[in-house]
Amino acid sequence: MENVRAILARNIKAARKLLDLSQEDLADRAQIDRTYVSGIERQVRNPTITVVAKFAEALGTTTADLLTDRSD
Repeated sequence: MENVRAILARNIKAARKLLDLSQEDLADRAQIDRTYVSGIERQVRNPTITVVAKFAEALGTTTADLLTDRSD
């Protein structure tokens, strides 16, 4: 099983790019600092489930979707 931080990072980045959002745009939507978005995408931050839920809402998806491994 792949590291959950890697799955989250990949899914957030993919959803962000699909919506043509910069890290700063996503941070604004989620009301989170831009450097935190970068840290999550680089897998150096370990966000709480509350933060993951904020990202999901900002990206128009679900928390479960952001945590689902689709690399198979």
